[in-house]
Amino acid sequence: MPLPTVVSTISSFSAVLVSTVTARATLPPKCTVSPSPVLSRRDIALLSFLALSPPASAIEFGISGPKNWLKEQKRKASKFLLAPVDASRQILRSAYLTLTKTDAAYTDEDLEQIQQLFISAARDCVPQDRNSFVTFQAKSGVEVCTFRLIVKNAASLLGNKDPVKLKAEALLDNLLRSFATISGMASETNIQLASDREKIADAVSDTISDLDKFEQGITDCLES
Repeated sequence: MPLPTVVSTISSFSAVLVSTVTARATLPPKCTVSPSPVLSRRDIALLSFLALSPPASAIEFGISGPKNWLKEQKRKASKFLLAPVDASRQILRSAYLTLTKTDAAYTDEDLEQIQQLFISAARDCVPQDRNSFVTFQAKSGVEVCTFRLIVKNAASLLGNKDPVKLKAEALLDNLLRSFATISGMASETNIQLASDREKIADAVSDTISDLDKFEQGITDCLES
């Protein structure tokens, strides 16, 4: 007996959607150290759209083929999905090197540069560091935190109680706390004091570690 028409329609939509992601994945991610986010607003909107696309056709009709195919396409697009994570890691490493320079005379401009690096690396995930436009979007119900969008996308084929998904969400919470910590420290520090710079550098190192763990959690979601 032929499957209902809705299966064909949803499968066609899924094929178009995944082909779009796969095409973007062939582009090399920009991982240069820069205070500017590696993702444009259009890219973030795409992540948001993908995160809201549930595998309903595969689950509701008990068809494993389309779901497995979608999982494979997500794995192929993983470089694009993880590009912001790598870019943020490079930005944090740049900030760490700035903070640990020896025999350097630090000024308020250096502190402003470090603060800007932290804001760029956090990718709109620290509410107090968002600009007015992003704040307006968040208040309107739009998900603006890039790392949260990455989790939603990577775990979209997993159940709400799946341990891999739950672990990724916990790692996300740890990462966001780390970004909030370094942002708060940078706003209160005396950049000219070596002891203050050392404290921030240690916190940056911890944030890089949390970012590495978060990246592994996303990879686990894509491979589950």
